[in-house]
Order: sequence, then C-alpha cells, then structure tokens
Amino acid sequence: MAKRKPPPGGLPGTGLLTLRRVAIDTYRENVAYLHRQCEVYRAEGFQALAKVEVTSENGPRILAVLNVVDDEALVAPGELGLSEEALGTLGLDPGAQVRICHAEPPASMDAVRRKIDGERLNADEFLAIARDIAERRYAKMEIAAFLVASGQTGLDRDEIMNLTRAMVAQGERLQWHGDLVADKHCIGGIPGNRTSMLVVPIVAAHGMLIPKTSSRAITSPAGTADTMEVLSCVELPPDRLREIVRQEYGALIWGGTANLAPVDDILISVERPLGIDYPGQMVASILSKKIAAGSTHLVIDIPVGASAKVRHMREAMALRKLFEFVADRLGLFVQVVITDGRQPVGRGIGPVLEARDVMQVLQNDPTAPSDLRQKALRLAGRVIEFDPDVRGGDGFDIARDILDSGRALTKMQDIIEAQGRQEQRFEPGSLVQEVPADRAGVVVAIDNYQMARIARMAGAPMDKGAGVDLLKKLGDQVEKGELLYRIHASFPADFRFASALVESDTGYRVGTADQIPAVFAEF
Repeated sequence: MAKRKPPPGGLPGTGLLTLRRVAIDTYRENVAYLHRQCEVYRAEGFQALAKVEVTSENGPRILAVLNVVDDEALVAPGELGLSEEALGTLGLDPGAQVRICHAEPPASMDAVRRKIDGERLNADEFLAIARDIAERRYAKMEIAAFLVASGQTGLDRDEIMNLTRAMVAQGERLQWHGDLVADKHCIGGIPGNRTSMLVVPIVAAHGMLIPKTSSRAITSPAGTADTMEVLSCVELPPDRLREIVRQEYGALIWGGTANLAPVDDILISVERPLGIDYPGQMVASILSKKIAAGSTHLVIDIPVGASAKVRHMREAMALRKLFEFVADRLGLFVQVVITDGRQPVGRGIGPVLEARDVMQVLQNDPTAPSDLRQKALRLAGRVIEFDPDVRGGDGFDIARDILDSGRALTKMQDIIEAQGRQEQRFEPGSLVQEVPADRAGVVVAIDNYQMARIARMAGAPMDKGAGVDLLKKLGDQVEKGELLYRIHASFPADFRFASALVESDTGYRVGTADQIPAVFAEF
C-alpha cells in the first residue's frame, strides 16, 4: 500500500508552519501572512496587525506585523508567509519549519505614551526606545506616534543628545584609526544641491579621509545616494567601504546597507511617506550617522531662504547652536555654515539631471552651473581647513586648484570604479513639458518647495530620469513666452500629475529687480 503524503504546509497539531516567501517589498518592516483557516490562527486568537514572534528550531527569530489572508494562492492554511524584508531578516529558506506566537508589547511604549503627553524622557528611556525599534518591536504606526510626539511636544537639547547617543549605540560603528576623518552634510530642503558629490573627490584628492555615507531622498526629488547611483553602485557593506576609503580616501555610498545607526533608516522609512522632518530628530539623525561612520570633523550646511527648510536667520542660529551643543558632547568637531537658500542650486532637479551638473563641474565644462561650482568650492575649502597643515582662509584656493587641475575628476572616476560603475545607462525622461514665462521682467523668486514637488510628481527619485531642468535663475531677465524650465518624465501618469501641478503654480515669480530678496549667508 502506497504511503500517504502529508498535507502541504505544517503538520497538524504540532504548531509548526512551513515558511513561504511572499514577494512583497514592505520597506524596512517585517510582515507575516497567515491564512484565516490555519489552525494556529484559530488556536492562538491572532488578529490582523498584531505583533507576532516567528521562531525556528535552529534559533533565528524575528518580530513581525501579522496580516491575515483568505487566498490560498498567497498562503495556504499550513504555511506562514513572510515578506521580502522579513524573510531576509530571519535568514531561513522557504520550506523551513517555524512557529508563531504573540509577541510581548515593547516595554518602551510606556515612554512613548509619556512623550505624547508632553513629558521629558531620560537617557535610559531613549536607549530602550532605540533598542526596541532596532529589534523591530515597533510597528510603523507606533514609530509614527513616537516621531510625531517628539516633533509636536518638542525635544530639548539634552533629549536630542540622548536620542543621538541611543541611535549610535545600535548597529555598527566604523573605526578609521586616524585623528582626522572629515565629512560634510547639508540639512536639505534645496533642490539640486549636490555639493557633496564635488566636495568628496576634492577633499579625497587633497589626501584627507572623507567616507561619505548618505541617505536617500526623504521629502526631496533626490538625495546624494540617489544621484550617485546614476554613476555607480552605492549599496556596499562596511568591509567594502573600508577597503575603498583606504584605497581612494573617499566614498559616496548609501548608509542603509552599512548598518550604521540603523534606527535612523527605520525612522526615515516612516518620515518619508508622512513628509515630516522635525528639527530635533533631524539633528539626531545627521549626527548619529556621522558618529557611527567614524567622522571626527564635520561641516554642516544650513541653507536659509523663504522656501527653504529654514526660513529665517534666527532659526538657523538656533539650529547651529543645537548642532554644536550635541556634537561637542559626543566628541564630534562641527562647523556650521549658513548658505543662500533662496533658490535651487545648479540647474538639474532629479537624479540624472543633478548627476549631469556634477560631472560638468568636475570636467570644468564652461556650461557647468557656476553656483554649484562656487558653493562646492567654498564648502570643500572649509573641510580642507580642518587639515592642521592648511592655514585658515587657504582652503578655497586649494580646493579650486584641485578642481581646475582635473585631479578632482580623476579622483571621482577612481571612486566610481572602486564602488562599481553603474552598468545601466540613465537618460532624462522622454516626456517633456516646457514651461514659459507668463510675463516679461526679472525672475524674483523660485519656490524650492514647489519645484521639488513638481520633480517628485514627475517621478523623481524612483524614476532616475524624471525631474526639472532649470533654464532661468534669480535675477535673470525673461521675455513673455521665454522658457523658464523643462519637466522630464518617463511615465504618462507621472507626466500628467506634474503638468497638473504646474497649472496651479509654476513655482516662478517674475517682477522687477528691486523685488529680489536679500541673501542671508556666510562663508
């Protein structure tokens, strides 16, 4: 008599379930899928969106958010489905036997509830929150509650310091065994501001270590990592990053794969769809990443303008003091520079167009955007002046010589090769809309926020070729009907969204020269 095969899935009565891959990208959130008719589901009394613990006989375990399904084509009654993120975190192959049970609620949620009530948290409470977030004990809705509570009720400077220290304590911390490891960071809010991709090769060519770990875009059309990805691989493990920096003195990679302050990446995954970026969390995010990356000296760029993230000098000065206070107590030397944030920097907004601007500057192309070149040189000069052998005030000239001589371009090409040159060729989106001036006069205002929205609606940064190509900047004379900018998109739906947004507001204002706002900047 033939031996009867066991039913698909786990063995009835054992509580064991067969692991199944569910090919869904849940972006930094572990998600598990269980069939409603599964005996484990009925026995344990699970509910959708409950937090569960998945374990195996071999020891690996993860925490996940439970989704309940009714379609056996997705997950059968004897199976447990895991999203791509969850399966990768657990580290087991499909077909393995696992168990599922209720997860204990994170004890640190009591501190989050206290923060919601406006209370002040101590160092141990922030450490507990950061640890639970890193261990995926929080669902995204719980992380959102922590972020909004911290932003709305505020974090004082000691709380920001404690949050920063707690975020550094999770994940890896790179050690370079040098007295001077430099970095540069902009707080964001200005489209096209790709100065880091120029500062890194200039500083590295000078012979200073500058391992630049960057984030992807949160609310902007492109982050440094999104733009650098047009040219090279940016997802590299810590060991490879160390090799590249030892060899080339610099690198431009995405910080997410390096496991540096991973809590920050999880928080950003919630901040991005909500479109929030509160000052206290921004300081903790930036400084935790820099400290985890092993930086000892850091230049921070705070652009100020009517449509920038920081709109008044008093806000910029308060933010500067906050950066300096936290950095000083965590052993990081910081110089904060307040720059012109009245308009986008360069011409391109979106990964491909911004990468084009960067390469034009490195190639000393006469058509390269002069504002991007000048700002990058000034920031690179500040970083170079961290070198004890460089006199104060000489950094700009040194940076300019490195750029003009072609050494910066050579260094950038070496970094691209070391990281792995991008095999895919990206081009600006083929769907193009030209936006003309509705009157003659002088460009007196360019709305950073609106231009960023238009580029994002066009598909940036997910679509590398999407974005906005600026043809006119502040102070430029225009005639009625003369082109202000072009929109590039690759997909008809994105193109329609961007075009509709332009119909409501082009983001440009044309007037008379006396209406151009004054600049608040220092170098």
